[in-house]
Amino acid sequence: MWNTTMTSTQARIILLFSGKRKSGKDYVTDVIQKRLTAEMCCILRLSAPLKQQYAKDHSLDYEELLGSGQYKESYRADMICWGEMKRQQDSGFFCRLAIKHATQPIWIISDCRRMSDVQWFHEEFPDRCICVRVEASEQTRSQRGWRYATGIDDAESECGLDEGVKFDFIIRNDGADDVLEKQLEDLLSLIKSREEESNTLHNIKPEK
Repeated sequence: MWNTTMTSTQARIILLFSGKRKSGKDYVTDVIQKRLTAEMCCILRLSAPLKQQYAKDHSLDYEELLGSGQYKESYRADMICWGEMKRQQDSGFFCRLAIKHATQPIWIISDCRRMSDVQWFHEEFPDRCICVRVEASEQTRSQRGWRYATGIDDAESECGLDEGVKFDFIIRNDGADDVLEKQLEDLLSLIKSREEESNTLHNIKPEK
């Protein structure tokens, strides 16, 4: 059972998810949240505050930008450039906005794309982060609607975490339900173990 008596808004565990377009990150993170329950776990997207501000600045439909349809794809390249400009000014800008209203003890950051994203969370929340990579073959991604696009698939937003990151957990998501289920069970066991460790540390009181 998960500890549901916590009242602190400070995260105990932060799952940093990354993966290529159409790898199935959203599906996997939705399943994880359902297993953990919305009371214990929230999904936070770094792209949400980015898209909200981008929509405001460019008079666009924010809800459509949150979706996975053609509307978002038509603005993706320009939105990436705009986001890079903001990050160059302040690497933690979108990270702080994304977590601003989080109250659950477990956070899922569902769309880490750059080394600066991962580094910011590790620096702000040391020993609380679990880096998870969702992978799928190009054939599988193509079957889900992915098509290579220059300026998008070769940009930092897609390639920034291809190298240099030590992932704590890698999920292969090529459509085999039984394989995915086993991986999700293993990840949930890791989360539970980390949560119990965090509770133990939290309950240790310094000697007087």
